[in-house]
Amino acid sequence: MSPHVWRGILEEYRDRMPVTDATPVVTLREGGTPLIHSEELSERTGCEVHLKFDGANPTGSFKDRGMTVAISKAKEAGAEAVICASTGNTSASAAAYAGKAGMTCGVIVPKGKIALGKLAQALVHGAKVIQIDGNFDQALILCRDLAETYPVELVNSVNPYRIDGQRTGAWEICDQLGRAPDVHVMPVGNAGNITAYWRGYREYSADGRTDVLPVMRGYQAAGAAPLVLGHPVELPQTIATAIRIGNPASWQPAVDAATESGGSIRSVTDREIIAAFRLIARHGVFAEMASAASVAGLLQLHEAGELEPGQIITCVLTGHGLKDPEWAISGAAEPVTIPADRESAARELGLLA
Repeated sequence: MSPHVWRGILEEYRDRMPVTDATPVVTLREGGTPLIHSEELSERTGCEVHLKFDGANPTGSFKDRGMTVAISKAKEAGAEAVICASTGNTSASAAAYAGKAGMTCGVIVPKGKIALGKLAQALVHGAKVIQIDGNFDQALILCRDLAETYPVELVNSVNPYRIDGQRTGAWEICDQLGRAPDVHVMPVGNAGNITAYWRGYREYSADGRTDVLPVMRGYQAAGAAPLVLGHPVELPQTIATAIRIGNPASWQPAVDAATESGGSIRSVTDREIIAAFRLIARHGVFAEMASAASVAGLLQLHEAGELEPGQIITCVLTGHGLKDPEWAISGAAEPVTIPADRESAARELGLLA
């Protein structure tokens, strides 16, 4: 019997996805990302903590889950061009999948507010990148206007097919654990992902695939926390560029997900995000800064005494650390230079008494 080879989420979950035999499946074999048990976080919290590392997707972020569906359905509908607003990850994913589909991709980004690694991806995949003097929210308004006026498909998370794809992360976690977690912690930016995960968990529960539903805990950066404040933030500020969003497109569905699950949407400071980023990196997982908001949130829950010992907890890490390496480098010690001999190397490594 030949081993199973992961085929991408549209094929792995075909009976649960909005596709037919007529849908041209545009895939880079996304999904199937690792669920990593964190001994360090488990010991700190007294819980069983797992990290869902979606930075292992083809373009390095969870956006690929939704993009394979959005681009496949756009191609099925006969679209020749797609457009998106982005703080980085969406643009990288849209450009890659549009390239795979042979479609034109337009990307509108806030000038100077996109990490270099993500911009490089969009450019190398052939997207037409346009910078605006404004923030992400203004870029999304512009994209919506263009999509309503011209024959171009909008592939931001306001596109329902994006949410269809992103809910597969919840199914994978249930399949990997053999059950749903007790608590699910994740970053919140444009808020489509928490919406999608809650929908995915509810669908698996309704079908009898799981016996419990998790409490959903979403975390925004303190300087970009409109859902926590209860109003849009005109000038969102945070080092976590992927969640630097002042007016989330999926505002109400995200609030509903937190409320219905008995959870919450709260904020963590940049200082807490950096500390969590460094902690998980020291223990083997290099995730981008925004991803660390979930771990910072987990530690905040623990410190507040809101976790029960032995609970099974998943934290979603939404993107790879190589997306935005500047912070990793700036916070690390500068490499030393030594003569090219054994004793000098041994001395520097602390191998000599």
